[in-house]
Parts: sequence; C-alpha cells; structure tokens
Amino acid sequence: MTRSLAAIGLGANLGDASATLTTALAELAQLPDSALEATSPFYRSAPIDADGPDYLNAVALLRTGLPPLALLAELQRVEARHGRERGYRNAPRTLDLDLLVYDELRLATPALTLPHPRMHERAFVLRPLADVAPELSIPGRGAVSEWLPRVVDQRVEKIEP
Repeated sequence: MTRSLAAIGLGANLGDASATLTTALAELAQLPDSALEATSPFYRSAPIDADGPDYLNAVALLRTGLPPLALLAELQRVEARHGRERGYRNAPRTLDLDLLVYDELRLATPALTLPHPRMHERAFVLRPLADVAPELSIPGRGAVSEWLPRVVDQRVEKIEP
C-alpha cells in the first residue's frame, strides 16, 4: 500500500512547550499506519495576531496510509490529550497540530483546507519545514524554498539543543 507524505506543523506556548512538542512528536510516530520520517529543530516565534507568550514550533514529516480527514482526527486526539482548548481564535495553546500538506492534494472542506491556507505566509512554519524538506511543494504555490525569503521580516529563532 502506498503511503502519502504529510507535513505537520507543531506549536505550543502554554506550560512546558518543549516537553509537549517532544511528547507530541513521539505520539505522531505511533499513529496508525504511519511512520515519522523527519523532525525539524524547535524554533521560538512571537504570536501572530494574538497576545501571550512566545511559541515553540517545529515541523514533522509523516508517511501515512491514513486519508487526510482520518489523519486530522488523529491529530486532534493528540491535541486533546495535551489539554488543547479552542476557546477563541488565536488563543494561547498547550498544543497545536496543523496538517500543512498531504502529498499534492488540494482540498477545501469545512473541516480541512489543504494546503494549510496561511502556511506560505508564516516563518514559524517555513523555517522548520525548510530544515526537513526545502524543495517540498506547497500545492498551487511552489517550493518551500521559494517562499522563505518572503517572510524574513518575521522573528523566528532556532532553539539549540
């Protein structure tokens, strides 16, 4: 069975964000019919269009046999285990898992839009994604490496281990 390549954005800015991202990555590696292929370093970034503490962000590449909506449901279960609440738009969060791309699929449903609609505008997504897949195509937009120069004005700091 052919597995699809999914890019997952991870973010957290409440509690021990580093521990949360580390645990979430381990949980992604355990998803059904899936294998964790690569993980980026962690990055610190300021919230966009929101208040609250800085975020820690990362990107994971996952090979999966799960269809997109089933994968989204699994990601939301991981978020829920980490206490994710959806109180209001751009609220601080214990864990945010975004399905960024799923192969070359373009999709627009009430539950899921692929590619993620603002990923090409966000340094906190593009910088870690460039670490693991700089030539990955953002469907309908082009390679990650083509978009990265357009977000250099956004503060994103790599966290050294």
